[in-house]
Amino acid sequence: MSARRPSRLHHTAYVSKDLEKTRAFYEEIIGLPLVATWCEADELFGEVRTYCHCFFGLEDGSALAFFQFASDRDQDIFGPPMPASPFHHIALSVDAETQRAIEARIEKAGYRAPDTYVLEHGYCRSIYVKDPNDMIVELTCDAPKAVTPEAEEARRKDAHRELARWLSGDHTSNNTYR
Repeated sequence: MSARRPSRLHHTAYVSKDLEKTRAFYEEIIGLPLVATWCEADELFGEVRTYCHCFFGLEDGSALAFFQFASDRDQDIFGPPMPASPFHHIALSVDAETQRAIEARIEKAGYRAPDTYVLEHGYCRSIYVKDPNDMIVELTCDAPKAVTPEAEEARRKDAHRELARWLSGDHTSNNTYR
């Protein structure tokens, strides 16, 4: 077993019924800046699901993240009150070597789908696994091209505009890493 461990919290994720109210609370009241807004559509669990994913930055680079779905049906399925949902999870940041080691240990321990799966987001690669309490834990390794100072500054600069665009009904993906 490697002496390495996850380096820090990457993000925690929750579903929000109203991203603007969520943004105002976390940014304006709590003081956490909106540092990224990802507008996406993914095939998840047999259907294409369209959502906006906002990250509010903590000092150490970790974040609180919130999803809002374009579809009322998806919002009801995955939104509050907190259901058993892959959109409620804890994400831990790991490097590629640590991710490979953890992935091997997950496999060796006998975890199989649907209790574990991988998503290639483009800006990161994520391994998801249910813990013994049915809590989903994500072990994420950022893509080097997505974490350059220039890429991070571009996301910061565009975060409010992207959120406003998504909230106005334009659910076009802005993920250029795929």
